[in-house]
Amino acid sequence: MPALIIGRVVSRLPTSRMVVALTFDAGSGAQAVDSVVATLSRESVPATFFLTGEFAEAHPAASEALGRRGIVGDHTVTHPHLPQLSDAAVRQEVTSARMSILAATGQDPRPLFRFPYGDYDRRTLADVNALGYVAVGWTVDTLGWKGRAAGISVGQIAARVAAARAPGEIVLMHLGAAPDGSTLDADALPRLIAEARAAGYAFVTLSQLRSS
Repeated sequence: MPALIIGRVVSRLPTSRMVVALTFDAGSGAQAVDSVVATLSRESVPATFFLTGEFAEAHPAASEALGRRGIVGDHTVTHPHLPQLSDAAVRQEVTSARMSILAATGQDPRPLFRFPYGDYDRRTLADVNALGYVAVGWTVDTLGWKGRAAGISVGQIAARVAAARAPGEIVLMHLGAAPDGSTLDADALPRLIAEARAAGYAFVTLSQLRSS
């Protein structure tokens, strides 16, 4: 693995091009999958999806659809706080998820990995790197996962993404419903795409990190 990405979490693509990477975490429900896939397909926008092993096994059809729409990454099996686990348990979470994701999507998620909750330390980052993964964070979290009941709106999501917009921006969204049942990231997606394009940006996956 290139030294550039060892021992750190990538929060922005290393590029000067005006591009945005839309990323979606799938660790719980699949309530927003159909809407997100429909929007991405209609707009011809690629994306990157970080799946848990549990999601891949519980939602194989949705996982397959996501794999057809973009590329996939590893998000562990059960979405735990990895710093609370032993090295052996961390490795099990990552390697077992890889097998489930590969079976459901036909894609190998390695080398793309995202820590559940963004929770990591030097030890767990070294564990993930040793397994051949680059750890991917985000430039901006839309906070859509909090839901309307928490006071989040489509307008707020659009404003957060716009405020962080810069070459290589990585946007974090989610494919499950918020506790109140809302799927704000899916609702906001058409606006995010339109506003990024109006600002002169195009869309990419995280495939650059597979060879950077």
